[in-house]
This record gives sequence, C-alpha cells and structure tokens, in this order.
Amino acid sequence: MDRAREMMLFAKVVEEGSFSAASRALDLTPSAVSKQISRLESRLGARLINRTTRRLHLTEAGQQFYDNCARINAEIERAESEISDYQEQVRGKLRISGTTAFTRQHIVPYLTPFLKQYPGLNIHLQLTDSPIDIFGDNWDIAIQLSEQVDDPSLIARRLAMNTRIICASREYLRAYGTPGMPHDLIDHNCLSVYTVSRFNEWEFTDSEGKEVLQVSGNLEINTVDALLEALLSGAGIARIATWLAASYLETGELVQILPKYTHQQSSFYLVYPTRQHLSRKVRVFVDYLLDLYTPDPPWRCVTTPR
Repeated sequence: MDRAREMMLFAKVVEEGSFSAASRALDLTPSAVSKQISRLESRLGARLINRTTRRLHLTEAGQQFYDNCARINAEIERAESEISDYQEQVRGKLRISGTTAFTRQHIVPYLTPFLKQYPGLNIHLQLTDSPIDIFGDNWDIAIQLSEQVDDPSLIARRLAMNTRIICASREYLRAYGTPGMPHDLIDHNCLSVYTVSRFNEWEFTDSEGKEVLQVSGNLEINTVDALLEALLSGAGIARIATWLAASYLETGELVQILPKYTHQQSSFYLVYPTRQHLSRKVRVFVDYLLDLYTPDPPWRCVTTPR
C-alpha cells in the first residue's frame, strides 16, 4: 500500500473509532485494516494507537500524525472538488482549430451568440488547412474535413456533408470549352489545394463504376477561399464545395460542369481527444454546433445553376 493510502486508512480508523467500522467503510476485513496499521507503525517506528477491547486511543504521536493526515486528506478532497467543479462549469479557455474558409464563413459568425451564453468562456481560434497535432498542441477541438481525420484514437462527430461540384467561370469555358466527360479534364487547367493531397483526387462514380483522376494545373493554393477567387477570375476548373460556391452559381458567375458527378463522400467533423472525462466547455460547444448543423446545415446546398 502506498503512503497516501496508508494515511487515508489511518485517518478513517480514527474517525470511525474502530477497526471493524473502518473496515466496513473501506470494504476491507478488520484483520486487513489491523495489519495495515501495524505495518504503518513499524515503518514509522512509533506506536500510533493503543488498542483496548472497547475502543482505540491515540498516542501523542498518533494524534500528531492524524492531524497531518486529516489536513492532507482535506487538501486532496478540496483539489478533487475544484477539478469536478471546473469540469462542470463552462469557463476558461476553449482552444479550437478549424479549416480556414469553412470556419471563417460558417463558424465564426455563430461564436458571438455562443459566448453570450457562456460569459466565463474565452475562445482561442486558429484557422488553418495544414495538418495539426491535437495532442501535442493541446487543442480542445478541431473542425476538419474527413480527408484530414486520420487518427483512430480521436473522437470524430460528423457535423455536415461537404458536397462538392466541378465549376468554372463562364469566361474560362468560353475560352477553353466545356468538358463533357471526366477524362476531358486531363486537357484542362485544374486548380488544386496542396495542403490536403486527397482533395485533388477527383472521384467520379456512375453506373459503370468509380474512377479517380489525379488532376493537375498551373496553380496550387493552400486555402479553398483563395481557390474560389482564382476560379472566379477564370484561372481554370476546380472542384469546390456548394457552401462556398452557392451564391456564385445563382448569379451565374460560376457554372457547374459534369453535374452527373456530384461528390458527396466528404464531410466536416468535430474532432477531439476523448469522450471520457470530457470538459463541459467542449461538450456545450459540440452540442451547440450539432444543433446548428444537423439534420440540415444553415446554407443552401445548390448543386445546379439557375
């Protein structure tokens, strides 16, 4: 038995007034409790308790040792109580990492009402499309694409589908023509995002099966909102999410091509280290976003141009 447990057992014997009462409280046998007290006295080289047939009497050394044990036990209980209270209160700093464009457009606007609900909370937000180390950098939660979620030790809760379509500007299509089949893309300038390599593996599925094209072009960008700007400028063709392109499809600034091949195998996930002992600040944020985005996200998933 370690020293902390010995001290707790000794204090319980004193407080209960007998070995038998202490053994019931600790779910041990009276003989086991008696042996542990004897071992403690031997280790300390001092008699702590004078035993009689009716009751226990503390020696002077025993009283001093009990006072210290009781103080330490009280500190342990206070420390545990403070942690339990902290876990159940929504306060402190919530560290969030999120994909750049999606987080900026569809998470940041909802942070203000969330923080008004929990005034004791502060949010530290990082926007990045690069890989992150949730454990090493102590992130409480990350908002990531399914293509970025590759650690099976993490908990991943699906937030919303990330429907993707193939788009280009009218100017580009007038200049270079409109692809009619997936393989036609080989002859076009396809824009890519280099921070997530799987993003550039364009999957096309129809009645004949599935094929994946590794597209290429003369422009690689690290964020999808920058990809959108390049797309609007007529730089090439890109596969882009409907939540980002919807308004431009409606105005006609972008045109969906190959509409038969809408990609719906990607999603946004809320990713965090563990479900056990999850702090309340993380729980309420997860619940808040799931209420907003499920069953339907707060944007129109336009998949065809007007």
